[in-house]
Amino acid sequence: MRNLTFILVMALTNSFAQKEIPQSILKEAKVALSFYPQLENVPIVFKFKKNIKKSTMQAQPIFSSLFTTRKKRRYVVLISERFKIAQTTFLTKDIPEDIMIGWLGHELGHIMDYKNRSSLNLIWFGIKYYFSSSSIKDAERTADGYAVNSGMEKYILKTKDFILNQAGISEKYKERIKRLYLSQEEIMELVEEREALNLP
Repeated sequence: MRNLTFILVMALTNSFAQKEIPQSILKEAKVALSFYPQLENVPIVFKFKKNIKKSTMQAQPIFSSLFTTRKKRRYVVLISERFKIAQTTFLTKDIPEDIMIGWLGHELGHIMDYKNRSSLNLIWFGIKYYFSSSSIKDAERTADGYAVNSGMEKYILKTKDFILNQAGISEKYKERIKRLYLSQEEIMELVEEREALNLP
């Protein structure tokens, strides 16, 4: 089924060439990708995984491709089959469409960041991300920034609202989200800056 989906996506449009997307999130992934024309020819695999430690989704370069040129580098977006936030578990199929788009859009923001880095820089980036909370904050806020500057603020805001206002989500987890990611106010400031730059 996964290979069939990949062939289907390639046949539909060149905009999604070199993308491998599970059928269950094909619609949401296509919407998220539409905000990133810079990723049109970048190979990206969207892949479900039973469990991702301390994360709901995770974007990363495919390790073997770090030994090629940037233009040939490939990426994977790992997606947990179940979204566990604090002590509350959500099945992927139950996540509202706009929330999934926002989550995927954030992960594509990471790839936008990665594709401009050298392989050596990415390896060092990964080490810092693993050991340093300040590096995690910088990486997550940068990904949010790419998503917002690409026009995805509607989806990013809905995703944040979903996390912060869901019943059963612990205050500790909410505080972590508030600390590491852009706030609603910061997102709106970025939107205003973007719109100001687009004025004639």
